[in-house]
Amino acid sequence: MNFRDAAIRLVILVAILAAWQYAADRVIGTFWISSPSLIAERLWLLHRNGDLYWHAEMTVWQAFVGLVFGLVVGVALGLLLGAMPRVASIVDPFIMALYSLPRVALAPLFILWFGIGLLSKVVMVFSLVFIVFVLNTMNGLREIDRDLISLMRTMRAPWPYVIRKVQLPSVVPWVFAALRISIGLAMIGSVLGELLGANRGLGWYIEDAGGKLDTTGVFAGLVALMIVAVLANEIVKLLERWALGAGRRQGVE
Repeated sequence: MNFRDAAIRLVILVAILAAWQYAADRVIGTFWISSPSLIAERLWLLHRNGDLYWHAEMTVWQAFVGLVFGLVVGVALGLLLGAMPRVASIVDPFIMALYSLPRVALAPLFILWFGIGLLSKVVMVFSLVFIVFVLNTMNGLREIDRDLISLMRTMRAPWPYVIRKVQLPSVVPWVFAALRISIGLAMIGSVLGELLGANRGLGWYIEDAGGKLDTTGVFAGLVALMIVAVLANEIVKLLERWALGAGRRQGVE
């Protein structure tokens, strides 16, 4: 990102915040939409007393654990189905049925089955991100040049070598694309679980603030969630650059 793009983004952000502050003070009222100044003050208070990190830690941990399980299981299943096209074609309708199912509707069942603790939130996150990794991994395998695979087989290359040198490098960009999509889904799953049953977390804080008609608290929780998601996305970007760069260097060697 160059300086000009950063400056444009900053100007847009300042304009949005200024318009919001004006609307809150002069047009709509802070009871309905709070204001940037009040939200910043609340976030600073939550930072000073440690509540911000106490709640954010739980939300992020739930999202992270569910995301990791979804990545591992989803990529593994995607690789397995990619290696067995006939099986993949048979189970494809079932995968799409699960993908089309609004997993949010399963949240009450997860609470009923697993309680209001960590497990129900992790399962909720897993259910939202798992199929994304499966589908992206399978699509990545389909994009591989079949002539290259045939050439490897003709040269009697061991199958582990083909996986390491051809399949995995082709799948990595698709996995990272799925990971970037799944960050938001993981946060949704974690927060949704907290809204249905929890005693801490940013989702719980938002629900508690809403029950008290504390608009500023609701917006403070939402801003905190947005900041966490943006930071997580930036971390994934750095990991993607590192992984793709390492893959290119390995390919050259």
